[in-house]
Amino acid sequence: MSQDSPNLTHSRLYLQRLGYDSPPAPTLETLAQLQLRHVCTFAFENLSVLAQLPVPIDLASIEQKVLFDGRGGYCYELNQMFLALLQELGFDARGITGRVVIGGPPDAHTPRTHRLSLVTLAGVRYISDVAFGGMVPSSPLQLDNLAPQATAHEPYRLTLKDGSYTLWAQVGEEWRGLYVFDLQPQSHFDYELGNWYVSTHPDSPFIKQLKVALIGPGLRRTLNNGNYAVHHVGGDSEKRSITDVDQLLELLREAFGLRVPKHPQLRPRLAQLLADS
Repeated sequence: MSQDSPNLTHSRLYLQRLGYDSPPAPTLETLAQLQLRHVCTFAFENLSVLAQLPVPIDLASIEQKVLFDGRGGYCYELNQMFLALLQELGFDARGITGRVVIGGPPDAHTPRTHRLSLVTLAGVRYISDVAFGGMVPSSPLQLDNLAPQATAHEPYRLTLKDGSYTLWAQVGEEWRGLYVFDLQPQSHFDYELGNWYVSTHPDSPFIKQLKVALIGPGLRRTLNNGNYAVHHVGGDSEKRSITDVDQLLELLREAFGLRVPKHPQLRPRLAQLLADS
């Protein structure tokens, strides 16, 4: 297992991709802008898993993939790189992990397969997450505030029970549980184990489905196998089904800004997923 290098190699390019010509001050406004710009710039995606490629999570590999290869990634990649940027900018931040419960009961004891960041500013603790698929929060959330909190998109809220927090998102009139987390310190071994599970275990949803998401002003774009949707915050959703692989590859390029990896395993796997959906 490789240990993360302590620093980003291409932080200037990373900041430029996020719209900054120079390093911004480590303030709450900066954190909010960084998180919003990140989820609107770098897509959540699992193409490497579907191509049966390794998913290394050392910083150098993530930077190469995201900043130079035209790709996105999932939480063990994007939140890892984002945390390194926050720390380099002077934020008091560290990684934490949780259990995904979206689509099931919020008290389900699922594998610990999500990572996010805990950021403390002027004594106030926030969670910051740039890689939770189509329901990623677009703004930091106060950890110790259990009331609904506005974001750049939908309202979110946190609940606390027995030392564990649950993150909820308001979808229409319904509150949906997303993931359960605690503040236990994590090492790179914990991330490597979680990443191994989501990228290789047969029960991992990333093995079974194409999952892509990218946020925009007032909207969320999601792709689950052949089901493409644009969800407008507070409005209707546009949905269409993709049945052709070439059409799917074009959508990945045009709607999600991805440079699709050329790998012999990927096209037949995508065709299979479209046929099954």
